[in-house]
Amino acid sequence: MRNTSLALRRAAAITVAAAAGLSLAAPAATAGPQAGKGAGKHDAPSIATKTAVAKGQYQTAYSERNDVLWAASAVGRPPVTQTALLKLDPDTLEVIDTITPPLVDETTGAREAVYGVEVDDENNTVWVTNTRDNGVAVYSQRTGEHLAFIPDVSHAREVVIDTRRDTAWVSAVNSAEVVAFDTDTFEEKRRVTVEGSRPAGLALEERSGKVYASDLNGDRIIEISPYKETVELHPAGAGAISVSLSKNGRTAYTANQTDGTVTVTDLRTSTVTATIPTGEGALSVRTDFRTGKLVVANRVAATVSIVDPRRGTVQNLATEANPNHVEIEDGIAYVVDKSGANADGGDFAYRIDLGH
Repeated sequence: MRNTSLALRRAAAITVAAAAGLSLAAPAATAGPQAGKGAGKHDAPSIATKTAVAKGQYQTAYSERNDVLWAASAVGRPPVTQTALLKLDPDTLEVIDTITPPLVDETTGAREAVYGVEVDDENNTVWVTNTRDNGVAVYSQRTGEHLAFIPDVSHAREVVIDTRRDTAWVSAVNSAEVVAFDTDTFEEKRRVTVEGSRPAGLALEERSGKVYASDLNGDRIIEISPYKETVELHPAGAGAISVSLSKNGRTAYTANQTDGTVTVTDLRTSTVTATIPTGEGALSVRTDFRTGKLVVANRVAATVSIVDPRRGTVQNLATEANPNHVEIEDGIAYVVDKSGANADGGDFAYRIDLGH
């Protein structure tokens, strides 16, 4: 969304599951450093802030241009009537603004529900996946205006933005596709199909423009080059649902939902070099480029793991139920859950200081 470059943002894992209704709630009690993303660093990772935000949280994405954390929330199964794109203060996690997606059915009150989210700071826009509506939408970061809805992306799940090549890549889980769009015109540029796959998480290697998709069906990683028609396939773990890269782009890490692990894959040799248990239902993984450590949300285990892939060590931090997504910026990990655990039955956001 950010670690070293805007283009290395990857929107991460969302499991489209039923959630309770959407509402904003007063912030819960917080603890730890609040002043600035780099403030109060210490050796051991810890939860610095825990704040009640909204029901049905799925993903977040940090905008460096605006110093805003965007969060997508949607509640329940179709027709989804409670959904919002939220602007959060990245230091306090308090809601700055709420954008309500447009109606798609006046009779039922269904709205264009938002799930995955990614920012394009070059164009000052925010892209969201409308998973239930099989499309993606684009909003203005400045005004919140709904700029476009782009259809024909079956069960759209995640977005990653390649600012160097003016391209937004979107995973289409149910059609075995990864689809590219022009970030200026919103026109489709390319559609890559891998038969039998279910592309889920996405990661971008900025320099080469290569896009990596975790394949839920094939327990593998799909590598797409902007300069080649064919794809390359790399091994991963069981139920690979989220993918992140090392700083040099030579190693891929997948969160494996089925076996609760993170797989380390050497992309040069296309071999798995390590499999590290993190927790049941590993759902979202991000890399802290400062330290090389990984942050993993374990949905079923209700933990966030801080993983050192070189040593194979794991530190677990407890959260409320169903942590759903991780975003990292400047030594801070942002995690959202779908716990329904606050006083209004809503969910929490966490600001985790990753230390040194």
